[in-house]
Amino acid sequence: MPAIHLRMDKRTNIGAPDWNLYRSFLAVMHEGSLSAAARALGMTQPSVGRHIAALEAALKVTLFTRGPDGLKPTATALEMQASAQAMASAAQHAQRVASGNQHEERGTVRITASQMMGGEVLPEILARYQAQHPLLTIELVLNNKMNDLLQLEADIAVRMERPTQQALIAKRLGRVDIGLYAHQRYVQARGLPRTMAELAQHAMLGPDQDTFVTRLAAQHGIPLSREMFSFRCDNDLALLAALRAGLGIGGSQIGIARRDPALMPVLADQLTFSLDMWLLTHGDLRSNKRVMKLYRFLTQELSAYALSSQRTS
Repeated sequence: MPAIHLRMDKRTNIGAPDWNLYRSFLAVMHEGSLSAAARALGMTQPSVGRHIAALEAALKVTLFTRGPDGLKPTATALEMQASAQAMASAAQHAQRVASGNQHEERGTVRITASQMMGGEVLPEILARYQAQHPLLTIELVLNNKMNDLLQLEADIAVRMERPTQQALIAKRLGRVDIGLYAHQRYVQARGLPRTMAELAQHAMLGPDQDTFVTRLAAQHGIPLSREMFSFRCDNDLALLAALRAGLGIGGSQIGIARRDPALMPVLADQLTFSLDMWLLTHGDLRSNKRVMKLYRFLTQELSAYALSSQRTS
């Protein structure tokens, strides 16, 4: 039976539950059952169950109720989740810092970016960097959360909107233009619209529940709605794949579309959106040589990408 440890707070003489108990708690919250949590952690189901029982005993609370449908988190468990996740993020951050404290070439840097930037732009750039720094481990997370740097869930972020948090180091890298495109297979079958009115008669690709695109279009005086899209998906990489498959007309960063000669611009003189690209890191990391070295490299590479993504007149 694995040992269950309790740390003693010398100031209060109260036993504080070991971090491993919270780790099991988070896994059950994320996975929904003891068995799934055990698989995610590489543990046995009884061991995870003992961790949950030990945490409940130490805190003198009930975290889950057992029923025919499995475990259901209590109100206390739901309230605890954010704090436990913050503990996990802090522990992961500490591990990343410790992993490279002997040499800036070693260790881990965690980057967060949007689906499109993380899936289509960053891999090639990071491959060049890692070829020069083979001892470095890079973690890439695809999301659009603005609070992950503040919560130390990542070291560097690539974002397409201006940050407002004072604790962040932020650098504007340039403008990224987004235009409409159609694959040549679609054009051969349906032709290209020549006006906005004709565009309404074509198959359009767009988001399902995400309103970012429609809000961006509204800022440019272009009314878009969910009902206009014949193919809907909230995953940007899936929408790009649908565009390449010839499912319809959809948006793409110009720098990405230019790499594929089969993608043809649509109403290029009438429909172009622009987004600013920002590179962010936490102010506390300004003395971290490993993070700041990659930050400077990304500044140079992504600035060049931004230039390649601008519509030429």
